[in-house]
Amino acid sequence: MAVVGAPAQADRLRDLLAGSGLDTRIHCGPEALAEISADAEVSMVMAAIVGAAGLRPCLAAARAGKKILLANKEALVMAGSVFLQACRQGGATVLPIDSEHNAIFQCLPMFWHHGNGAAGVERIVLTASGGPFREWSLEQMRSVTPEQACAHPNWAMGRKISVDSATMMNKGLELIEAHYLFGIPRAGLDVLVHPQSIVHSMVQYADGSTLAQLGNPDMRTPIAHAMAFPDRIGSGVAALSLAELARLDFQAPDLARFPCLALAGDALQAEGAAPCVLNAANEVAVAAFLAQRIGFGEIARVNRRVLDHLGHLDAGECIEQVELLDARARSLADETLLN
Repeated sequence: MAVVGAPAQADRLRDLLAGSGLDTRIHCGPEALAEISADAEVSMVMAAIVGAAGLRPCLAAARAGKKILLANKEALVMAGSVFLQACRQGGATVLPIDSEHNAIFQCLPMFWHHGNGAAGVERIVLTASGGPFREWSLEQMRSVTPEQACAHPNWAMGRKISVDSATMMNKGLELIEAHYLFGIPRAGLDVLVHPQSIVHSMVQYADGSTLAQLGNPDMRTPIAHAMAFPDRIGSGVAALSLAELARLDFQAPDLARFPCLALAGDALQAEGAAPCVLNAANEVAVAAFLAQRIGFGEIARVNRRVLDHLGHLDAGECIEQVELLDARARSLADETLLN
């Protein structure tokens, strides 16, 4: 079965598959995506759609009790409590495949994976490459183009998530995701810039130990880990050679040059509607930047204004309320683009 976005795409796919001998059922639209995510023949759902569009199929998979390989941050950033409640009620299993969250999952004790709490864990540290502008001045960053922002030094990603990496909003959204995935408060979550992208994240323990997961920057590793968990299978990724690498560098993030990371931390601290409205504003702002309607630095301005105006609201208690919050934030972000 294949699900595509619109009827014209469905017709195009039918034409491409004509005469192939494949018995492929083709559907289109978000409702069909939710249906296939909950289909009885599906045992495992790879949730990797970028943005708010991935929320409803994630919820459908959760309610149907699927094994969910979660790469879509927005299911937790927009609707963390709603999504986790759906997982509990449906009996779903969530395995993170963002490289950072998968690394954290691997570094946590096994009893944690069975819901038995955070005993002995003091801090979670998410690593960040720093993106393509890690060493750029504020003056240089004012003239950034979409092509420059999408040229990530270590990972091959889509345009939206590449821009989020360049602003470090992606790391901010990952902080919020980690809070919901692992039950760690804002005070126990940190970000550390690590340009090589070899140490994918770390967990610090009360006895002074720090456990880290290392590997070449290749998404096949966390995907293979989650697909086979609790076993291990080959991923096709080359083994890491520390002798060839020779060094690992770390530094604190510069919040003055990357205000989006600070905004995400503020949203996590505020909780309520703040993470949802920040995510919505950011999607609008990034789309405007990619369309060359605003400059790179304006992304943070749009995000800040929407968060200041709507971040104090209560979080939605159901998917419909979450989507109303999302729509309201997008509308304000659109207004902000005009001012």
